[in-house]
Formats: sequence, C-alpha cells, structure tokens
Amino acid sequence: MPRELQFQVTPEVAAQPELLQQHVARLMHVGVKDIQHVIVRKRSIDARQRPIKINIKANVYFQGEAITEEEVRLPDYPNVAHKTPVIIVGAGPAGLFAALQLIELGLKPIVIERGKDVRGRRRDLKAINRDHVVDEDSNYCFGEGGAGTYSDGKLYTRSKKRGDVDRILRLLVGFGASPEILVEAHPHIGTNKLPQIIQDIREAIIHFGGEVLFESRVTDILVTHGEVQGVELHNGQRLQAKKLILATGHSARDIFELLHRKKILIEAKPFALGVRAEHPQSLIDQIQYSCDFRGEFLPPAPYAIVKQVNGRGMYSFCMCPGGVIAPCATSPGEVVTNGWSPSKRDQATANSGIVVELRLEDFKPFAKFGPLAGMEFQKDIEQRAFLLAGQTQKVPAQRMVDFSQKKVSAEIPKTSYVPGTTSVELGEVFPSFLTQIMREGFVQFGKSMKGYFTNDAILHAPESRTSSPVRIPRDPITLEHLQIKGLYPCGEGAGYAGGIISAAIDGEKCALKIAESIP
Repeated sequence: MPRELQFQVTPEVAAQPELLQQHVARLMHVGVKDIQHVIVRKRSIDARQRPIKINIKANVYFQGEAITEEEVRLPDYPNVAHKTPVIIVGAGPAGLFAALQLIELGLKPIVIERGKDVRGRRRDLKAINRDHVVDEDSNYCFGEGGAGTYSDGKLYTRSKKRGDVDRILRLLVGFGASPEILVEAHPHIGTNKLPQIIQDIREAIIHFGGEVLFESRVTDILVTHGEVQGVELHNGQRLQAKKLILATGHSARDIFELLHRKKILIEAKPFALGVRAEHPQSLIDQIQYSCDFRGEFLPPAPYAIVKQVNGRGMYSFCMCPGGVIAPCATSPGEVVTNGWSPSKRDQATANSGIVVELRLEDFKPFAKFGPLAGMEFQKDIEQRAFLLAGQTQKVPAQRMVDFSQKKVSAEIPKTSYVPGTTSVELGEVFPSFLTQIMREGFVQFGKSMKGYFTNDAILHAPESRTSSPVRIPRDPITLEHLQIKGLYPCGEGAGYAGGIISAAIDGEKCALKIAESIP
C-alpha cells in the first residue's frame, strides 16, 4: 500500500521528479533508493507566503511495492442506433456530455448544431479577425464545442455540489486531455488542444449510433397539447422526438425569442457586464509573486479580485494568464469581447473580464420586452460599442487610469485583440451607474493589487456575455420545463451552469432524468 503524504515544496522541487523524490525521502527519514516512485495526486500554488510554495498531495511507493495506477477508461458504450431518440439542441459541453450519458443509458442522441464542426469554424473565426465579417451561425460562440472550444478550455469550477466534477475530468482524459487536469487545482486544457478532444467526442457519439447534424439551425420547437413532438430546422426539415434537451448556450438569442413568441415560459435573469482588461503578463507576475521575474518553474500568474462598490459586486471573470482577447460577436452590428489562453499560456499579456453585477431593476428601460429585457439591455450596449468604434469588429478601448479620470486616451498601443481598437471614452458605452462603479472600482483594485491600476492596462469594451440574460424555468426534481412536457432546459443558456464543467454536469443530469422518465 502506498503512503499518502501532504507537504509543501519550492516550485523548483515540484517541477523536477528527482528533486521531489529526494525531498520525500528526507521527510520520511529514508534513503532516496528506498523510494520506488512518487505519484503526485493534487498540486496547487500557495502564493500567500514568501517564498512561494507548491502544495503537494502524493502517493509514495517503496521498493518492492506494486504500483497501482488507476487507468482512465471510457465507459463501455452500447450501440444505440435503433434506440429511443432524444433531440439535443446545441453541441457545447452540456449537449455533448448529455449525448454521451444518453448513449451510456441506452438512448439515441440526435445532436443539432447551428454552427460548423471544429475545423470548419476556423475559417469563420479568421474572417472575424481579419475581415470583420461575423457569421451568425459560426463564430466564437456557435459551432461544435460551443463557446469553450475557442475560448480557453478552463475546467475549474466552484460548483462541486452540482455533481461529479472528477467524472467529467476523467471523461475528458479518456478522450485525449492530459492526465494533468486530474492533478492541477485549476485545470486548463487550452484552446489549441481542445478542438481535437471535441472532435473525438463527436466521433464517438456517431460511432455508437448517435447522430450529429451541423449547420442545422432550429427555427421551431414542435409542441402539441403541451408536449414536445420534435423540432423544425431552417431548411424546413422536421425531426421527431418526445424528449428535447435545450442546450443552446448563453448567446442563442433567436431561441429565447422563439420561446417568448410561442408563449413558452422564460424569465429575465440578472447577469454581469463590464470590460476586458489587458495587462502585461510580467506585471501581473510581479504583483502576484512579489518578484521581478517569476522564473522557469512558476506558471504565468492568474489573479482573482472582488470588491463591493456602491453596493454592487465588481469582480474579475474568466481570467486568462498568458492569453489573448478575442472578438465574440454573434451578429453583425455588435462587438463583444472574451479571452482565452493556449495550453502553455505563453503569450505576453494577461487579460480578465472585469464585470459588475446587474439587477433586474437595471433593465427597466427595456421593460416592454418582458423577459427579454436583460437581453435587450445587453444588446444595446454591444450595438453602441460597435457604432462608437467605427462599425467594424474594432472595439472601444481606453487606458485604465484615463478611464477612471474620464480622459480620452491619446493613443492605444497594439493589444492582443486582433481586429484592433478605437480610442473611446468608455463612459459613452455604458449606462452612467455602471460607468461610475467601474471608475471607482479600478481605483480600489489598485489599492489591493499594487501596480494593477496603471495606464499600461488597456480596457476593451464590452465584456457582456458572462452568463445568460434569460432563465428557462424547470422543475427542480424532474428538470423538465414547468409548462412543456418533454422539454429539458439545460446548461448555460437556460441559466443552470457557468463554464465547461458545470455545463457538462448539467447535461449529464438532464440525460439521467430523461432515462428515468422513459418506461
């Protein structure tokens, strides 16, 4: 039996197996040769102390002991080609993991995705960056894998109580992710590696009898006597099924409008909105690690910060160390920002959404839109930003100190945002209450993180797609829509998840409830 050990070491020791083994031998008062192997089970950084330490949880095997490394294996999926069909709208993490769970349970998923597969999406992303052309069905938000495919692949979630996080991570490893995601406290796949994993999941769904339809936008949900019958696609094709998982993601405004038009119950949901701030990564390293240079054994530093400003929460969101800012509009006539990091997180800049919590009363100017008021509030800011920046995919930008002092920045240096920036006083983009909170909030951020409040930081506006502006209500036990039998609102778009892991967990939960409901 291995000995389980928890301890702290320097980053240099943690990064080198030989040094780690020597350290463990000293801790256990044995010779280095007595130890056969040290397997790290969990690893995290403790940057609260100086010098910085790495927390390690490890299994230690002595010479002669059998090493029992548990192999990560995919479930034994059956072939479901001729089983009961379940329609899934959306091929993001909620939809894909719902499909895998349905197959495991002996049901046939039919995944309908408005966008293209992961390879086909790349041409459309290039068109946004290079030509400022937004395809409404294929962009950073829509397409195989959803918004997460080309926007980072972060796997950290605080929602442990929502479900089995480790199961999702193990499935990802089974489909090709690095086993390191089972070890790291804040696991991350990287935008450069996630597409292949997504493709392998899709191929498995098809191999075991499921279907995946790309470039197939749902234009109607077929309902008779309060019960789902199927869906209609943009080309007039109708697909029949009594069970429908609606996993469209937070930006499928046409689906929200469809539900409202059909008088299928939805409700406005508070969300958060603000800017995406970009700093030199070296500056964030200096602030977080209290050093001039982080060295080769520490990763690019992340940060997380929360303040209460004028009674509102203002906080960092989706922080990307060594990453870039991406254009995430889903329709012409709007601009939207998001951030991502490659697996090595080796870019020169760090960026994070810095957002302010909104309340339902903030949407009163759009009250005539009913439950879509928050969506229209969001859309209005994105369209205003588009006009102010020059009616391309350039975004309004301002230096951080200039923003807080209401000064138009004389010039904006080149940032990681490829379509480019236009110098704008960002107070013109946002409602005055939101602008004032952010102006004061950045000053407060600078007091907590010395050096953060600087004109070397560039604010890009807006960061507006933090979560869905709509909730599609469902029964807390059956997960079925409160009105429509057979309709299962799921994931981020329905208001029940916030990121890859929680969305995947919610997809599995909906699949399990569907299986329970079928005799």
